[in-house]
Amino acid sequence: FTAEPWLHTYSEIIDVRSPAEFAEDHWPGAINLPVLDDAERAEVGTLYRQVDPFTARKRGASLVAQNIARHLQTHFADKGRDYHPLIYCWRGGQRSASLALVLSQVGWQVTVLQGGYKTYRAWVRRQLQTLPQEFTYRVLCGPTGSGKTQLLRHLQQRGAQVLDLEKLACHRGSVLGAEWGTSQPTQKSFESQLVQAFLQWDPAKPVWVESESAKVGQLHLPPALWQAITQADCVEVQLPLEERVKGLIAHYPHWIAHPQALKEKLLSLKSRYGQACLQRWFELIDAQDWPQFVRELLQQHYDPTYRHGLQQHFNRIRARLELPDLSESSLQEAAVRLRGMSF
Repeated sequence: FTAEPWLHTYSEIIDVRSPAEFAEDHWPGAINLPVLDDAERAEVGTLYRQVDPFTARKRGASLVAQNIARHLQTHFADKGRDYHPLIYCWRGGQRSASLALVLSQVGWQVTVLQGGYKTYRAWVRRQLQTLPQEFTYRVLCGPTGSGKTQLLRHLQQRGAQVLDLEKLACHRGSVLGAEWGTSQPTQKSFESQLVQAFLQWDPAKPVWVESESAKVGQLHLPPALWQAITQADCVEVQLPLEERVKGLIAHYPHWIAHPQALKEKLLSLKSRYGQACLQRWFELIDAQDWPQFVRELLQQHYDPTYRHGLQQHFNRIRARLELPDLSESSLQEAAVRLRGMSF
């Protein structure tokens, strides 16, 4: 089910489900040519429930025919005789069969995925039960702002296998970790991306990953992956507090630009630290004393949370790596040292 090998067999992988279904999750590499869009699918479903199945099928057939005609006039207009697509819908039923019938009548060789998206999704779930356990992991630990994500990037540039969970999840894994203006992928899409990453790697080589909780934002790590990471050897990255403060201010400009949104996010910590602590942070925000605000947030919230997580889940520290700062030269040198470590 990886896109690349299948595209050696098929000219294209076509998902004919509605745009909303496609957005929730799809076979990586597939294109979306819906035979019913979201509104049309809802209309047909309403007719099926409130009128009768025959009326719904009649209306559905009319809409499907119009949409297929449009796809023929646009997407398929320049396809040659040797065009050979793979088509799927939700469960390999009427929607994929409708497009396949028309394309085959044109003269193209068409394959329909038996079982449709549900077959693909079941395969993803099976893979996530076993694939993560086939790899050895090297976990970068370290308090918030210590440069772990930057180190992963440098390791990847040097050919290391890197699982960047925060990048895949579109979230930095903390109360203030949401990517500004970007929503997280769905759980299903996140899992599809994980499987595709594993299938590209060599199990004989280690996978570098950052220590995370069992959830990254609203997304859950597959249990087999979480178990494998928490049992792995770790390297703890250490960076002076003032360097962490500078780096975090540089990496979170959206919170500085939107102080009211920052305050609203911090409200979720009120039950843990109380109104007085929250009010102190709000005053620092109002004064735009960002160094002191970040310093106190690290010392009072992030660092104790990190130490607790380290004790509970990431206690196999095999080495420590000290960074003087987050300059490119420091990160490059550290990445070289990490790749040379033996466990």
